[in-house]
Amino acid sequence: MTPKPPPSGRPLLAPRLAAFGTTVFAEMSALAARTGAINLGQGFPDTDGPEKVREAAVRAIREGRGNQYPPGPGVPELREAIATHQRRFHGIELDPDSEVLVTAGATEAIAASLLALLEPGDEVIAFEPYYDSYAACIAMAGATRVPLTLHAPGFRPDLDRLAALITPRTRLLLLNSPHNPTGMVLTREEATEIARLAVAHDLLVVTDEVYEHLVFDDSTHIPLATLPGMRERTATISSSGKTFSLTGWKVGWVTGPAALVTAVRTVKQYLTFVSAGPFQYAVAAALNLPDTYYDGFREDLRRKRDLLCDGLADAGFEVFRPQGTYFVTSDITPLGLGADGTAFCLALPERCGVVAVPDAVFYDDPEAGRSLVRFAFCKREDVLREAVGRLKRLAH
Repeated sequence: MTPKPPPSGRPLLAPRLAAFGTTVFAEMSALAARTGAINLGQGFPDTDGPEKVREAAVRAIREGRGNQYPPGPGVPELREAIATHQRRFHGIELDPDSEVLVTAGATEAIAASLLALLEPGDEVIAFEPYYDSYAACIAMAGATRVPLTLHAPGFRPDLDRLAALITPRTRLLLLNSPHNPTGMVLTREEATEIARLAVAHDLLVVTDEVYEHLVFDDSTHIPLATLPGMRERTATISSSGKTFSLTGWKVGWVTGPAALVTAVRTVKQYLTFVSAGPFQYAVAAALNLPDTYYDGFREDLRRKRDLLCDGLADAGFEVFRPQGTYFVTSDITPLGLGADGTAFCLALPERCGVVAVPDAVFYDDPEAGRSLVRFAFCKREDVLREAVGRLKRLAH
């Protein structure tokens, strides 16, 4: 039966959101489930986080902690643990009562921040390719996104171009480092120049640092809030999902100056109000894990990165080895199968039983990333080896 159009004839979905349908991650994961392919598309691990942390969640449920509405800003134990984490790893001092806000993952933190800080007509400069929720949240706020495109092979930001993009309408810089999907990590020199521009033009900054502990080799994560003039203008977002392999718990946070966090909390309370009560106590325990956990987790992901990168190169891809995150970006052109990454990814499950994500969906201009494809390496090593073996069939 064909559904009837709305009586007014006006589209049900607001025009500013007409370009956004089902996320590419949901589409590709559904394709993996339908075909039985190995899912290297969506960025979630195929093993669960530390048993000690999972048991802390079970214990909280049994003890009745968090089963009813937790406090709006988050349970005190978690807010204190987040403040301690920021001091321990980054030297950032925070008041857990006024400068820390717990959210339903980093996705809600981004949405609440942008809805709170933007008005129609404001411009937001963001690295392109974007994580897909950035574009949608900017649109929901009625603002305009302005891309600073990162180009292969290094995906370094052109800071002269950034300066040229700033106009009187620029309200906010939306930054992501370590960067999804390219794996680029800002250098101290790059971060310092970005900070200088933000201060010079009196811009707000929202920085997505969910991969802060997944930085490899000689790269170092530099939180923007630690640089001169940035603490009072920066909302820092992070999450437990990536660091502790517990993406389904959806526990994230925003930290920053009290006035900025209050603005974000004002919006957040009307989105989810609160969430994940028992998990908040468990994440507090996770954040207090010793350095050996963080070091071991990072080293495990580095080995997996190298396994997949080397395998992709052997299979004929041009590989851009990431400095951080869960992901590796590659170029399919050398395979001789065309340069359309979207068509390639749609055919890949039937062709060799692997799912990946086309980078074109992360660009305003799909041609900019047309031949690029993203693979996730946050999987078991045996799964990655099997995927690499299947991908090598493409060369034959």
